[in-house]
Amino acid sequence: MKTKAFKAALPYTLPICIGFLFLGMSYGFLMRSKGFSFVYPMFMSLFIFAGSMEFVTVELLLSAFHPLHAFFLALMVNARHLFYGISMLEKYKNTGWKKPYLIYGMCDESFTINCTVAPPPDVDRGWFMFFVTLLNQIYWVAGATAGALLGYVIHFDTTGIEFVMTALFVVMFINQWEESRDHRPALTGLGCSLLCLLVFGSQGFILPAMALIILCFSIGRKYGRKEEKP
Repeated sequence: MKTKAFKAALPYTLPICIGFLFLGMSYGFLMRSKGFSFVYPMFMSLFIFAGSMEFVTVELLLSAFHPLHAFFLALMVNARHLFYGISMLEKYKNTGWKKPYLIYGMCDESFTINCTVAPPPDVDRGWFMFFVTLLNQIYWVAGATAGALLGYVIHFDTTGIEFVMTALFVVMFINQWEESRDHRPALTGLGCSLLCLLVFGSQGFILPAMALIILCFSIGRKYGRKEEKP
């Protein structure tokens, strides 16, 4: 059962492996350029496992410690996982002890695969999602560690390297738009974000936008269930 699930999950994660190795290495290079040992990116990628937040954490570690500021910043950066969680409620049912790790290890790429890919009939869905999540985390930890280690011997200007995460999100959005027939979730996110940007400005629109998107999705989920009932 486990072997079949691993073999089924591996091909879907290989493209992500390439991307994660390069992204992780850029993060490792960035950490090393700021004077941190390779131990920092290795353990941060292992325990935080939130690529965009890990890039942000570099500056948090170099600035004065403000726990409340760090909390709200982490909430804003990773609030999209609230939407992931809502959409994965049904898929994570009956996965047993694997459920806590699936929740912890859910990143953008693992969410995309686990949300859209149906494993073969003879493969256990829980194990399939587990290996997708585990493999993606291994790729990221390996990339971040390798980048930090290479940073000891390779030196270059890292200005702007953190933009790789923005580029990644744009590519993922375009890819999901092209693969999905229902564009309402994407349009809902764009519309709510644009509205809050106009109302609250660029410095304070993220949390209101996230709250409005959650509200819209919750209402849509509620009415969708009502329509499914006979």
